[in-house]
Amino acid sequence: MKSTTTLKQKAFITLIILIFARLGIFIPIPGIDHNSFDSSFGQNGLVNFLNIFSGGGFATIGVFGLGIVPYINASIIMQLLIKIIPYLENLQKEEGESGRQQITQITRYLTLLWAILQSLGISLWIKPYVFNWNYQFIIDCILTLTTGSLIIMWFSEIITEYGIGNGASLLIFQNIVSGIPKNIQNYTIDIYNRNTIISSLLVIIFFIIMLVITVMVQEGKRKVLIISARQLGQINELNPQSYIPLKINQGGVMPIVFASAAMTLPIYLSNQIEQILGQKIVTFFLPNGFLYLPLYCILITAFSYFYSSLILNPEDIAKNLKKMGASIPSIRPGYETTQYLNIILNKLTFLGAIFLFIIALVPSIISNITQTNFFKGLGATSLLILVGVAIDTAKQIQTYVISQQYDNIMK
Repeated sequence: MKSTTTLKQKAFITLIILIFARLGIFIPIPGIDHNSFDSSFGQNGLVNFLNIFSGGGFATIGVFGLGIVPYINASIIMQLLIKIIPYLENLQKEEGESGRQQITQITRYLTLLWAILQSLGISLWIKPYVFNWNYQFIIDCILTLTTGSLIIMWFSEIITEYGIGNGASLLIFQNIVSGIPKNIQNYTIDIYNRNTIISSLLVIIFFIIMLVITVMVQEGKRKVLIISARQLGQINELNPQSYIPLKINQGGVMPIVFASAAMTLPIYLSNQIEQILGQKIVTFFLPNGFLYLPLYCILITAFSYFYSSLILNPEDIAKNLKKMGASIPSIRPGYETTQYLNIILNKLTFLGAIFLFIIALVPSIISNITQTNFFKGLGATSLLILVGVAIDTAKQIQTYVISQQYDNIMK
């Protein structure tokens, strides 16, 4: 009974915070011609992309318009700094809980700095849509958006500590899900038109296929069996439960996020460049250009390798195995183990990048085949986030329930 009550309390805290986070998006910053801004932002690919993660915050320029984006950017920068600066790497690996708390505090400061910079950029960007643009408006806009971003960061930490699931992931999940009803509302079915019915059935079939592929990519892993020193004489009797799980998609959704954001740059440049030669060059990289897909594939692959190197270090894995007195069968500890893991990781990362590229193309292919815009607001990035967060949250709930049941049995 106690575990059920505790789980209900966690769920209640999570839902309350998600509701407050959603309400703050619809509190607009005063002094902006929102009608004029709303009619023009729809043509901006970068704004549409960011609007997905803010749950419509960029469309309304609401108090929580920045959402969790500054915190995510700060976390990514922090991961890079940990790899570059030995002091930070030592804090994470050697100092235990106190070191992790210091890293968390530095991440918060980076979030504050990043939120101020983004708020300043937004206050300058929306100048044409402001009734009375002056220094006072800039200061008010920066203070409002930065404060909203820090509140969202605080919400995410409360969910992570006292609620269910990862706070930042659930906030993004909520923002993406909030756009689905509007997308469905815009999608109409003519029951008297045979072609429309067939197209709708194809959409459902393709959507299920997308879900299956996405789950395969998110959950797929390579199990590298390991053996301890006491089992060296029993190589033929390896324990299938002793292995290193190497995921196919180590970087998660981030490679597509950054690749998609980078691919919006040519769209922005095409509206800014006035030279005819420059416009022709940029045209090659637009969605209808012949260099769009190759560049998109290269960016996804590059970011996949980049994030794989951030998340897993084969040299660290080899050192930890040596400390535990374990090794990979037929592979010598140390350098050979590092090289072996490097080869496996490179192959898995390339395979994961190809899967991500295929998933990224599926919505466009479906739209062209069925002649519908159902997937206009639900791209590959959104689908990967939805599936990944749903799986992780369900696993956490299941783990929590099992642990509580185990505690009750022990008592």
